[in-house]
Amino acid sequence: MKNTKFKLIIMNFLEFAIWGAYLTSQGRYLASVGLADNIGWFYSVQGIVSIFMPALMGILADKWDAKKVLSLCHFLAGIAMIATGMYGLNAGSNVQFGTLFTLYTISVAFFMPTIALSYSVAYSVLEKAGMDTVTSFPPIRIWGTIGFIIMMWSVDLAGFQATSAQYAVSGALSIVLALYALSLPSCKVEKRIENNESKKNLAEAMGLKAFSLFKEKQMAVFFIFSFLLGAALQISNGFANPFLGDFEGVTAYAITFGVQHSNILVSLSQISETLCILMIPFFLKKFGIKRVVLLAMFAWSLRFLFLGLGNPGEGVWLFILSMIVYGMAFDFFNISGSLFVDKNTSKEMRSSAQGLFMLMTNGLGAAIGSILAQALVTNFTSGLTGTEKMTGWSTAWFVFAAYAAIVGILFAIFFNYKHKKEGA
Repeated sequence: MKNTKFKLIIMNFLEFAIWGAYLTSQGRYLASVGLADNIGWFYSVQGIVSIFMPALMGILADKWDAKKVLSLCHFLAGIAMIATGMYGLNAGSNVQFGTLFTLYTISVAFFMPTIALSYSVAYSVLEKAGMDTVTSFPPIRIWGTIGFIIMMWSVDLAGFQATSAQYAVSGALSIVLALYALSLPSCKVEKRIENNESKKNLAEAMGLKAFSLFKEKQMAVFFIFSFLLGAALQISNGFANPFLGDFEGVTAYAITFGVQHSNILVSLSQISETLCILMIPFFLKKFGIKRVVLLAMFAWSLRFLFLGLGNPGEGVWLFILSMIVYGMAFDFFNISGSLFVDKNTSKEMRSSAQGLFMLMTNGLGAAIGSILAQALVTNFTSGLTGTEKMTGWSTAWFVFAAYAAIVGILFAIFFNYKHKKEGA
């Protein structure tokens, strides 16, 4: 049993270390090679491929073996990501957007499905070992966040956060996990013929069947607001690091810790995330889903507001506060929202409903949000330098903060879900 958990811990550690190697720092690199106006596309493509690739790979995993599909995806993603990194290193400051983006997109297209596949593998292995997934998986999953944080620090301390070497590191880790996945127990799905349960079409696999939930007013409102708030999910991942990097143009802040080691500063967000996960059961039982999601929405507003008000010098405490509230902003929405969907849909619809929730948030919401955020940042910062550019950045963060606050107010008005306390 201990050996089984240890194997899954390693898998989760590597799975999210791969992502942590570039997710929060690639914006800094892109800005350094003249691609600041394209940062949004690198983050939006993650949402775009998440609309269909996880479903396609999920169908393949059902027919083959989840661990083998996980291995294959990581191998292809790793090769493409290494190629991305090597191209960037060889091209230097002459990087062409088309080439870099194409190689990156190929890698991301095969990486994004591995998140869901890694969950499937873990659940399958734990169930076959006779363990309860509800109690056994969270302590295993938290090692994924630890891996993410450690790789953020490693990339920062190695001096890679402003170079394409971060992609090569990510790709190498992906190859390691591709090989390691093959050592995991078999995860073949037992085919069930009765009642045609084995016949699952593409629409069902992609969660499209769950669109019938839009007929229910309460669920329709929830999914619409999931999309609206999903637009904020990748904004700080994409722009916080280049924002901090631009303080190098202001003499008073050029050599501060937050500028020189921005990835470490940003990692406080992930540390906060691990702590806030533990708070969710209490808050849900005490306040209910509406108030918890409202807390998340206004936490997003504070996240952006503190970034706009702070600086890496005497105002660094505002940046730290921004990182702390991120945990509540991210977890209270994503995890609590997922639990709400699970509790308010029928058993046969739950998987499809979760797919729809992910589609609205991390798919469509995150993709469209990243593109619009890029347009906004470009509008307020393009062509500016020094303090003028930082003023432009602050304006952009204030707009993001206002957007999250407005979404929160509208959610409070239109989402009329009454919380029933346990035992009432």
